[in-house]
Amino acid sequence: MSTTRRATLASLAALAAVPLAAAGVSPAAAAGGRTDRRTLFIAGDSTAAQKYVDAKPETGWGMALPFFLADRAAVANHAVNGRSSKSFVDQGRLDAILAAIRPGDLLLIQFAHNDEKSADPTRYTEPWSTYQDCLRLYIDGARAKGARPVLATPVERRKFDASGNALPTHGDYPAAMRALAEEEGVALLDIQALSLALWQKLGVEETKVYFNWTATEQDNTHANPPGAIAVARLVASELLRTRVLPARDVRRLGDEIDELAEVWTSRLTWLPGTTPA
Repeated sequence: MSTTRRATLASLAALAAVPLAAAGVSPAAAAGGRTDRRTLFIAGDSTAAQKYVDAKPETGWGMALPFFLADRAAVANHAVNGRSSKSFVDQGRLDAILAAIRPGDLLLIQFAHNDEKSADPTRYTEPWSTYQDCLRLYIDGARAKGARPVLATPVERRKFDASGNALPTHGDYPAAMRALAEEEGVALLDIQALSLALWQKLGVEETKVYFNWTATEQDNTHANPPGAIAVARLVASELLRTRVLPARDVRRLGDEIDELAEVWTSRLTWLPGTTPA
């Protein structure tokens, strides 16, 4: 184990020793009276994030995930536009999650889109070294608080070759995350592979319906409401498949996306104001 990781684990152990009330744990939970309600915290980037009204119709899949979960499984979406696994930590956003997360909760971790930006040293990580090192901070942090870490490979962008084949865009990052999940014994939601297969099935033109394509923008990275709902369903399906959540906590997986989009778009909430930098 590296010196850096030992120091991190020591600091996390100290954080875990903070009085329960200060850490956001209710007296009932401290006394063993916690109900079976749990919170799923999301640490991630713009593809998962809660959006502001200035970005509408851009929609993060984390906004749609509650539609697929029973009421006893709450979602706390901490994903933020433009963040990488490194910058999310450096800006204190992981600390904010660890101050609120409780034993039995889940921490779902999805990064790569901004880790790939080699021209930006504040965000860039290398797949087989610093990316994995950063992800371990989330894993160790969740475990130190009695919560369960869950890794999710990044949702794929919309990219096709001339023959209409959907192309992967994330390089070695998904493979590095899969390897880390196996090494650390962490549940893995393979959203990259599943979304790539979904875009292939839908094809070049139909996928435009799922991305933030408007009269003024052709965005092949971020989803609109139908796309966010489709990806959230993949996440919920993987939470069920990996037994991270029991069947009673996952619902509506068989519903048609078109019907869901029509009904749920009116229920999606964009935050007032403008998207922070």
